[in-house]
Amino acid sequence: QVQVVESGGGLVQSGGSLRLSCTASGPKFSVYSMAWFRQAPGKEREFIGAIHWNNDPTAYADSVKGRFTVSRDAAQNNVYLQMNSLKPEDAAVYYCATKSQPFTWSSSYTTVNDWTFWGQGTLVTVSS
Repeated sequence: QVQVVESGGGLVQSGGSLRLSCTASGPKFSVYSMAWFRQAPGKEREFIGAIHWNNDPTAYADSVKGRFTVSRDAAQNNVYLQMNSLKPEDAAVYYCATKSQPFTWSSSYTTVNDWTFWGQGTLVTVSS
């Protein structure tokens, strides 16, 4: 069974920064890609960013482009979400996700159904 665990959430002031971490592990599990989503109260879970494991390109939602950065430590199966210039509307539970299938950018990757394994989420609160 693949385990996905996020950490690093907390309270930050508007304009501040926060770095989330996520690790994926499991027997015979190989990481091909990982993604970040977030879900605010009363809203659907939305795509934030994704990273391809082999050659490290990334993709972002327009709402966070230029402020958030996804990176990875391939040796540790860790993915990070660096969040800068945080706004009150960025407050949400942030989720990390992965899947066991090889990943290509031509495939769908921005919906919840595109990812198989999910973490429990980490809460980010942004005070105005």
